[in-house]
Amino acid sequence: MRGVLREPGQLAIGLIVPLFLFVVNVGALSEVSSFTRVDNHLAFQVPVAIVFAVTGVSRASALVTDIQSGYFDKLLVSPVNRYSLLLGLMVDDLALVVALCVPVLALGFVLGAGFASGPVGVLVFLLLVGLWGLAFTGFPYTIALRTGNPEAVNSSFILFFPSLS
Repeated sequence: MRGVLREPGQLAIGLIVPLFLFVVNVGALSEVSSFTRVDNHLAFQVPVAIVFAVTGVSRASALVTDIQSGYFDKLLVSPVNRYSLLLGLMVDDLALVVALCVPVLALGFVLGAGFASGPVGVLVFLLLVGLWGLAFTGFPYTIALRTGNPEAVNSSFILFFPSLS
């Protein structure tokens, strides 16, 4: 968790694209939403922006750095549980995913979107977003453990970007 707190710029960079796309999509497409049969285009765009915010989040680059420096091999020989080596990074990803989700939700609430299910629905939504973020971070971690190549890990987001649109 300290690694996430040491790099607040990662949070800002992760919010620029989703917030920009959210504002542009709401502003440009709200007039034509009658063709798509969407009653509340603003409420429709909030989850879209959140998916864009949380999908590219991964600390797999830190894992690749540890693999390349040989530090990960030292950790594997130590009496540390092997699952905790990866689980620690994934817990960081979960915290970052929720931290990225909250400002997008707040902007949606300010602009007039809401949850029909109330605060419980928001908490369930945050849980689902966290699970989606964790499921998606499995891909870069798999690539990092298989290849140890930072370029392959950084390009893993491109592989799944078309499925987001």
